[in-house]
Amino acid sequence: MPSRVPSLRMLRSFFTDGSLDSLGTSEDARSKRHSTSDLSDVPFSTVRKEGWLHCKQILTKKGKAEDREDMLAWIKVIRENSKAEGEDPGFASQALINKKLNDYRKVSPAGAKPDSSPKGSRGLGIRAEFLKQTGTSAPRSPRQDAAVTKDESSSQKTPWSINIMKKNKKSAPRAFGVRLEDCQPAPDNKNVPLIVEACCKVVEDRGLEYMGIYRVPGNNAVVSSLQEQLNKGATEINLQDERWQDLNVISSLLKSFFRKLPEPLFTDDKYNDFIEANRIEDASERMRTLRKLIRDLPGHYYETLKFLVGHLKTIADHSEKNKMEPRNLALVFGPTLVRTSEDNMTDMVTHMPDRYKIVETLIQHSDWFFSDKEDKGEK
Repeated sequence: MPSRVPSLRMLRSFFTDGSLDSLGTSEDARSKRHSTSDLSDVPFSTVRKEGWLHCKQILTKKGKAEDREDMLAWIKVIRENSKAEGEDPGFASQALINKKLNDYRKVSPAGAKPDSSPKGSRGLGIRAEFLKQTGTSAPRSPRQDAAVTKDESSSQKTPWSINIMKKNKKSAPRAFGVRLEDCQPAPDNKNVPLIVEACCKVVEDRGLEYMGIYRVPGNNAVVSSLQEQLNKGATEINLQDERWQDLNVISSLLKSFFRKLPEPLFTDDKYNDFIEANRIEDASERMRTLRKLIRDLPGHYYETLKFLVGHLKTIADHSEKNKMEPRNLALVFGPTLVRTSEDNMTDMVTHMPDRYKIVETLIQHSDWFFSDKEDKGEK
């Protein structure tokens, strides 16, 4: 680059004081001596002698840019010259941009179609290139400013709202179809699900003498309605709700709870051990083996089994009125409690007598199975 080049103010004068229109054809003839590619090598003396515009080869006979490449090259030289002069590149840039854009549009083909390629519009590309090189930004309307402000505020609020969602993601425990340890616990026993305690309480309060309790099914629609409500994470149960007044609905709700457990009450890994223990011929050994297996159950499963068997023992104690002896209760609860998570037809057929017998034995000797008394034989 030469050590001395025209300042941006000198360039502006060609566009604002009418000098551009007065150059005439003589200037046009001289301008053809130099090409755009040679502009940066032209010494300042030549520029002073022959005029700045003819050295740049930007103007044609009408004083317009020949094509887009010429325009971009012209912009680049303006930027370099502005830095050499130590002037602010943004000085009078808006008026200069507007004038040159108007000039460029006039020389563009009238029927030209906008560029639909990913590179975007050619006309807009010139302006963007100029703004990029000069470090200035295009003016925006108040509506555009408001839109940008809104977008910025939205982007700032988004992380905050996401964090809130993550903090509130954990909801109250469900009641059906989840493991015992994930159920809403009862207030009096943290290892027993709330739904089990509530159902047993309703039956003991109003159904000890109800004939066929646990044998007669309840209305499926009402049972499903209660299940849906409890699965929403209810921390308390309103026993005054009309749906809780039907004993058959409540007894069916309790059976449904144990039937939907993903890990059965006697657990998958101990299921075969319970079946084998029930088949031991020696009565005393059979009782001791069953008791040991029960004591080895995980905490939630042991406590829940103890609570349920105690409830069924209370029901059996009133069998003279409700007709539900230990064997009848075992026929209802045996297949529900003693099973595997993936029960198959073969096990259901071959192990059904064992399931009945295990539950019946637990009800008959519930105090011994769940107490710290010394081992004893089967009564």
